[in-house]
Amino acid sequence: MAALQAHLLLTASLVSSMAAGQSLLQDAALLSYMDQRFLSLEKRLEKCNQDVLEYMEEFREFSSRVLSQLAGLSSGKAELQREVEGLLMRVEHAQRDIDYLGSSTDSNACVEVHQDLLEQQLLEEEEGKKRLKLMLNASCDHVLAGIRSLKVVKKIGGKHGSWMKDPGKKHAKIYLLSGSVNNVILEFANLMAFMESNQTLKARRVPLPLPWEGTGHVIYQGFLFYHRHGSVNEIIKFNIQRRKVAGQMLLPGAGRIPAYQLSAQTKIDLAVDEQGLWALHAEPETGENIVITKINAVAMAVEHSWDTPCSSRDAEAAFMACNTLHVVYNSPSGGSSRIQCVYDVLGALSAPVNPGLHLPKRQGSHSTVHYNPKEKQLFAWGDGSQIIYKLHMEQK
Repeated sequence: MAALQAHLLLTASLVSSMAAGQSLLQDAALLSYMDQRFLSLEKRLEKCNQDVLEYMEEFREFSSRVLSQLAGLSSGKAELQREVEGLLMRVEHAQRDIDYLGSSTDSNACVEVHQDLLEQQLLEEEEGKKRLKLMLNASCDHVLAGIRSLKVVKKIGGKHGSWMKDPGKKHAKIYLLSGSVNNVILEFANLMAFMESNQTLKARRVPLPLPWEGTGHVIYQGFLFYHRHGSVNEIIKFNIQRRKVAGQMLLPGAGRIPAYQLSAQTKIDLAVDEQGLWALHAEPETGENIVITKINAVAMAVEHSWDTPCSSRDAEAAFMACNTLHVVYNSPSGGSSRIQCVYDVLGALSAPVNPGLHLPKRQGSHSTVHYNPKEKQLFAWGDGSQIIYKLHMEQK
């Protein structure tokens, strides 16, 4: 019995030892597996860190190159923009050529189309010339041949001003606009009333809601046309009888430089002749030469413009007479005024008429010289004096 008990205890001990050994083997295998996994993860993390470092270095190099190129682009921005614009223009031209060639069926079509376009353009230009002559009423066939005499009517006001009659009305009223910036017109019943020394206080005063600038205003068919003070190129049409603004317009290209170098206060000079209302001004793009614009006085709209060869340098005034520009030149110190450039918008004059024609018997300068087509006279303002020049006209 005792032997049997001892045998059972030994057997149990052996079984227990075998179970403990098997458990240890399993734990060792698990630890080995975990170790291998950690080693694998560590290697992958190390590779990831290395890749990140490489990516960062590559990014730094790329950023440095981009910043350097951007700096170069910034310094040459204007040149690059011009090149890009030129390239775009070439692409557009090429695209138009491709579209055109794609729509053509044979090579002869190109010649035929170009010929048709040329004939159409010539026809339109010829029709335009005909319309222009009709618009300007080509029956005006006289030219300025000389200046008969001058008369100093009165001396009132300062260096700058303008005075005139309304050639579009039958009445004999005289209008005085004193100064280069003002907003009051003085209206006199006639020339005799204007010449009387005590009539200035009795003149009808017409206030303007918007002041004028310069001395280039005109009165035509009951309306005062003037360059609005404070604006670049706005022309106001003012009804004198009703005392209210009747219209306004912007004159393209005008108002940036003086119309005449020796009359810096006037940026836009308005004029009236047998054909109606005109505007005279200078532009930097024309080399400071004078530009003529025909204005529809009713619609307050541009009808046509002409670039002239007449320079605004050393010019003090100008006027229109029978479709023709006459520019008055002088010296900066004030001397003998003379007409030295004449330009006919219809091209009827093949050469200047009476170049160097002097305004007679007077030394000084003019603030304005305006033509009255009804009386064939010039109404001028010279150093505060109101002057009339009588003209001698001849057939073209």
